[in-house]
Amino acid sequence: MFAAVNIALALVLSPLLLGVINRTKAVVAGRKGQPLLQTYYDLWKLMHKGAAISRTTSWIFIAGPATGAAAAFTAALFMPCGTVPAVFSFQGDLIVFAYLFGLARFFTILAALDTGSAFEGMGASREAAYSAMAEPALLLALAALAREAGSASLAGIYGQYGAAHWSTSGPTLVLAIAAMFVVLLAENCRIPVDDPTTHLELTMIHEVMVLDHGGVDFAFITWSASLKLWLFGSLIVGIMLPAGATPPESLALRVGGMLGLAVAVGITESMMARLRLVRVPQLLTGAGALALLALMLSFSMR
Repeated sequence: MFAAVNIALALVLSPLLLGVINRTKAVVAGRKGQPLLQTYYDLWKLMHKGAAISRTTSWIFIAGPATGAAAAFTAALFMPCGTVPAVFSFQGDLIVFAYLFGLARFFTILAALDTGSAFEGMGASREAAYSAMAEPALLLALAALAREAGSASLAGIYGQYGAAHWSTSGPTLVLAIAAMFVVLLAENCRIPVDDPTTHLELTMIHEVMVLDHGGVDFAFITWSASLKLWLFGSLIVGIMLPAGATPPESLALRVGGMLGLAVAVGITESMMARLRLVRVPQLLTGAGALALLALMLSFSMR
């Protein structure tokens, strides 16, 4: 039952994270900002709109948003919450978790290329290049956590961390969290890697690939993007959950931690400017170096 509640919270509350981020940025800038539930309003409006689909596109253009939403939902089934087990769990499921998002990215890129637009092709090439640098950082960070927990399963990793692990493996966990936070910003088109609100042709990465989508298709894209943010945030917040908490306490702490992480993302975006495109690989390479150092520390401290 608690596993089902964990999935329901991810599906329902993930759009709220975008509202918290936008509201945080507005407060820091001294503005009123959008309502916290603005993403929900947008999703409701998009679900009642039609979509204009070019006759030059194929089934790949329609499959892109649906595949992305299905991949994000499937990834949520592998994500535990403290003492709340995941719906599916096995040794090595962290690889499946990571590459479900790779599958979603692959179909999103194909859908962008299917339009025949040079503009969307430019964004697709940038997306492929940056993801090739973000994925190693994520996998190395997860490998460091797996080494510390002695398990290659997400349930085995995130069901064991507590005060004892932080006292003995604190540096490893801090480095892994820092690397995953950079990956979270990169994979979810947040500043300083990308700006989801920009419309400058020369700087767009993620958003340019979905410009031709509308209606229900764009609702799938928006919802899956918010769920992706929730799941990547869960990789960070899950390390901080106490190991001995009851399932209701774990769920409550997860929700509070996710809202706090959204505030941290909003503050980060308010304090930093968007990096030049040539600087993004350096940032992602730095995240990979932090993750590799965390993995090396996990071996040396045992």
